[in-house]
This record gives sequence, structure tokens and C-alpha cells, in this order.
Amino acid sequence: MVIMEKETEHPAPPFEPQKVAEPEPQEKAMITVSDVDFSYGAHQVLFDVNLEIPPRAVTAFIGPSGCGKTTLLRCFNRMNDLIDGAHVSAGRIELEGHDINAPDIDVVELRRRVGMVFQKSNPFPKSIYDNVAYGLRVLGATKKSRINEAVEKSLRAAALWGEVKDRLDSSAYGLSGGQQQRLCIARALAVEPEVILMDEPCSALDPIATAKVEELIYQLRENFTIVIVTHNMQQAGRCSNYTAFFYLGRLIEFGATSKIFSNPSERQTEDYITGRFG
Repeated sequence: MVIMEKETEHPAPPFEPQKVAEPEPQEKAMITVSDVDFSYGAHQVLFDVNLEIPPRAVTAFIGPSGCGKTTLLRCFNRMNDLIDGAHVSAGRIELEGHDINAPDIDVVELRRRVGMVFQKSNPFPKSIYDNVAYGLRVLGATKKSRINEAVEKSLRAAALWGEVKDRLDSSAYGLSGGQQQRLCIARALAVEPEVILMDEPCSALDPIATAKVEELIYQLRENFTIVIVTHNMQQAGRCSNYTAFFYLGRLIEFGATSKIFSNPSERQTEDYITGRFG
């Protein structure tokens, strides 16, 4: 197994994109959250959440630990279904106007359309190539040329192709932490999702790897709807078009990131942004 040199041995300036502009108004939201309550058993953790997430933009969820950010994120592709007793106890979540909790919804297809990248990179114990090809094969792809094309396309989209193209048969565990996280993003992209959910994707990475992932998020927003949970407010400011601030299971404020960070409407938002609590 080939181990890459640590990325921290080659310092580079942090990712600093141009100011992220609020996109032009769209015809309809990609994800609509209406009056949603969510509970783990008898313990309610989300209260009356209403939110419209626009397409082809980055929306950041910020707020203190335990405020419900990740729970709501995991509602969007029903990952919470895997937890006993977890359920939407009231309200409705729609993906392009369709109730994702309706009885006739194909959850496998939902998770193809709404991919997820987790806090800690989780490559499979397979080769780099097989990691990216995995979802395609699960969905029934068998044609080698199609899989090859999709693997290359996804690795290019994840800004990883140039670093791994000569060792696709090597173990994914031989990649650095930042490369593994970009591999997981490539794996999500391979099945052609419409939405990408990211749960603190940079929390386990060093500053250089974080900059690369942030730059990737910035680029992907042109073609995908991205929702990112982050505790790093500077990251939210750099990467997102919109920001939602949560506190104690409630959505306190949602709007263009530039407004949330410079002129929030709610005192609680201002207190959190300025570090008075959190």
C-alpha cells in the first residue's frame, strides 16, 4: 500500500473564493421543509421547522452542538430511518414537490438523488476505482466502458483524477485524509445525484486539505444543490450562498449568507455569529 505524504508538509494559503453571490431567484425550491417536528422516540429534537432550500446553491446549517442541524440534514435522504424510534412526528419534507416520507417512495432511489458525505471520510476497503464504481454497480451498471467513463468523470469532478489516475487499483486507504474525503465525494457524484449533503466534511482535516474541499464545494455548487452542516462560521461564510441558524431544535433565521453574517435580523443569530454564546 502506497502512503501519500501528509498534505501539511506543503503549506499553502487558505481557499479564498470571490464573494459568494446570492443566486438569482429560482422557480421553486429543491427541498421544502414544512412545519416539521422530529423525535427520537419520545424525545423531540426539531420543532416546527420551515425552510426552502434553493437549487444549485450551497446552504449552510450553523448553530451550537445539539441544536438539530445534523438531524435535519439526515432527514433529507431518510438516513434517520436507520435509527430505532427516529421519526418525523409532524410536517412534511418535499424533494421537488414530492413528499419523501410517502409510503410509495423508493428509499434507494431517494438516496441516489440525495447523496451524502459524512464527517469522517469512510472509503470502503476496496481499490480507488472500486470505491467510485460501487454505487453504479449496486444500481445495476455492468458495462465496463460506462463504469470507466463514470469513474473518471467523478474523480475529475472531485478534483482528484490527476492525483490518482495512475494507481486506480491501489487501496483507497493509501490516500491521505483529504484525498479520502474527496474520494467519498467522487463516490457520491458517480450515481449522478441532484443534492449532496455534507455533515461537517472538513472537521477531521488539516487546513490545507480543508481548503481543497472548500474549493471543491465552491465549484460543485454550479451543478448541484449542496447542504452543508458546519461549526466553522468562516467556512460557512466562504462557501455558502445561504445560511440557516438553528438553536435548541428551532430554525431561528434563514437568508443570504452575506446578510446573516453582516446584518442578521434576530438577536440570537447576532450573538452566535459574534461569539457571545455557542
